[in-house]
Amino acid sequence: MEIRCALPQDFWELLHCLKMRSKYAVLLVFVVGLVIIEKENNFISRVSDKLKQLPQVLVEANGTEASPAPAENGSLASLRELDAAFSQLRSHLHNVTLQLVGEGDPRPRRHVLLMATTRTGSSFVGEFFNQQGSIFYLFEPLWHIERTVTFEPGGANAVGSALVYRDVLKQLLLCDLYILESFILPAPEGHLTPFMFRRGSSRSLCEDPVCTPSAKKVFEKYHCKNRRCGPLNITLAAEACQRKQHVALKTVRIRQLEFLQPLVEDPRLDVRIIQLVRDPRAVLASRMVAFSGKYETWKKWASEGEAPLHEEEVQRLRGNCESIRLSAELGLRRPGWLRGRYMLVRYEDVARAPLQKAEEMYRFAGLPLTPQVEEWISKNTQAPRDGNGVYSTRKNSSEQFEKWRFSIPFKLAQVVQDACAPAMHLFGYKLASSPAALANRSFSLLEDAQPSWVT
Repeated sequence: MEIRCALPQDFWELLHCLKMRSKYAVLLVFVVGLVIIEKENNFISRVSDKLKQLPQVLVEANGTEASPAPAENGSLASLRELDAAFSQLRSHLHNVTLQLVGEGDPRPRRHVLLMATTRTGSSFVGEFFNQQGSIFYLFEPLWHIERTVTFEPGGANAVGSALVYRDVLKQLLLCDLYILESFILPAPEGHLTPFMFRRGSSRSLCEDPVCTPSAKKVFEKYHCKNRRCGPLNITLAAEACQRKQHVALKTVRIRQLEFLQPLVEDPRLDVRIIQLVRDPRAVLASRMVAFSGKYETWKKWASEGEAPLHEEEVQRLRGNCESIRLSAELGLRRPGWLRGRYMLVRYEDVARAPLQKAEEMYRFAGLPLTPQVEEWISKNTQAPRDGNGVYSTRKNSSEQFEKWRFSIPFKLAQVVQDACAPAMHLFGYKLASSPAALANRSFSLLEDAQPSWVT
């Protein structure tokens, strides 16, 4: 106490102010750190530019640090001046954040994964996101991995393929399109490739500045639909992905939902998973048309009844249905890591009310449904009869979704019902007890959708 009394009063005032200044300095560092961490992944280049300006900002915002002005009592700047400087810096950092997310739009960046299997209407539903101008949409980029990396079905190989798909998918959602260069054949040269699978199904890959002038004598296997573009420049595509507000991707090559947990929990991503399913009887009928060569045994057995239907064919069908069912059951159980990030959608519900289901999917994803999407849905769900090709996304949807009932023999429907009964029960597909019931349009094979399918 005697020592304290012996020291000048100004010393204690100086010490107090320094402590307060240290407190605010810690807060300032914390705020700046949050801004850097929050934006480092998607906006790293622009963050760097902004951070170069921060030293000057600090000087301007808190002029007392450079040359503290003595107060009337001879001490350093008052606490009120420090508060004002702190508020000014906080306001500036907020403005920088708004600039970084683009045009003052504070909405978070969403990552939408449309998860399906072949012939379930995923190309059609994927267009709901492809038509939204602020979304960077990719159509089946994992096709290249499947063509390049060979995995035998079942066991450890199935796990290996799921892990490879997941890791590539994560990089694509982060706009690292260079990951595909290891799988595209022939390999890209100088980040240029004319072999990007179904490039024309992604508007983002066919619009400026990704659409470069076409090059003579360059064969592009998958070209843009409505304009001629040069080979895909992967660097320009990656930059376009970064500029878009959101990212969406459609794939039929990921079926095990549980493998996606690390992806969903990645703090750099804000993933929404939409699992699209369809009546397995309709899926088989569609595949027998689209992939005719792979279903010769089924067709011969259905028409002639002579060649037996191999048990391995039935087992493959059962395995497909079970993998879809298990993923859906996992999503519907609402585990903590997936809560609010999983939605189950039946293709039949989309076909009957496409605009309503599009609104529900966009609401689930936290995205705005734009007039362009509504216009596309209106034009492409009331198509003329000659627009209903096997791979067309333009269909009279209200007439299409039950057309399979008149093209598949009842004996085949029975095989599917026996193999896929658990999945059909979960998804609300009714079993047909006779050929008459299968062909009777007045007998609905579809139960009402459950509200609990959105988790």
